[in-house]
Amino acid sequence: MALILFYLTSAVAVFATVMMLTRLNAVHGLLYLILSLLAVGVIFFLMGAYFAAVLEVIIYAGAIMVLFVFVIMMLNQGQTTTAQERVWLEPGIWLGPSFLALILLVELVVIIAHGGHIETGQVVSAKQVGIALFGPYLIAVELASILLLAGLVGAYHLGRPIPKTLPPESRP
Repeated sequence: MALILFYLTSAVAVFATVMMLTRLNAVHGLLYLILSLLAVGVIFFLMGAYFAAVLEVIIYAGAIMVLFVFVIMMLNQGQTTTAQERVWLEPGIWLGPSFLALILLVELVVIIAHGGHIETGQVVSAKQVGIALFGPYLIAVELASILLLAGLVGAYHLGRPIPKTLPPESRP
């Protein structure tokens, strides 16, 4: 049973990732990316890495995606994009991500029906994750934080209003 759930969740993750990469619309790609990250969280849960699963959902599918939504909102181009956003939010657009999310929900119900967990790997505690992150992977964690800081500064630079007092040749 665990192997079937693993392969089904992996298929959802791969399909959602491919859909995210092939969407021309940033909002549609964002929906599929959120779904892909949720599927990866379920895979971590199935493997026994409960803490990593929770971190995947909270940090990546939650916080980082909110930042992506804010960047999309900051780059709003005016009235023409308002009309386009109305088209993007039609009910038919939500069918694909909703169907894949339903598959993940059914898997979660099956896991809960089997006693709340399916043993497929070794349980990793929060202490073990902390020791690994601040031990042999400390440089990787610090580099990731620097990369996120650079992304934050870049997003601010892209989204800041251009002062009207500057001459056109000195505007970014």
